[in-house]
Amino acid sequence: MSSNAYYLIFSVILIAAVIFTVIIGNSRTNKEGNPEYDNKTRGNWSRLTFFYVIAIALGVLALIIYVVNRASL
Repeated sequence: MSSNAYYLIFSVILIAAVIFTVIIGNSRTNKEGNPEYDNKTRGNWSRLTFFYVIAIALGVLALIIYVVNRASL
């Protein structure tokens, strides 16, 4: 796979993340607030940690695939 394909994949993920962040930030529910959010910090931290672990794992996997494919050229 060429470097351009990796740049394209990265760009799509980056743009999607920005779009979804803005959508969530401007959502009606987010603007009204969620009073239970502060009461459920353990669950919030657990989910956030899970998302970060998955994102880091996928990033490392992408890096490994890139390095292996680059070495075979």
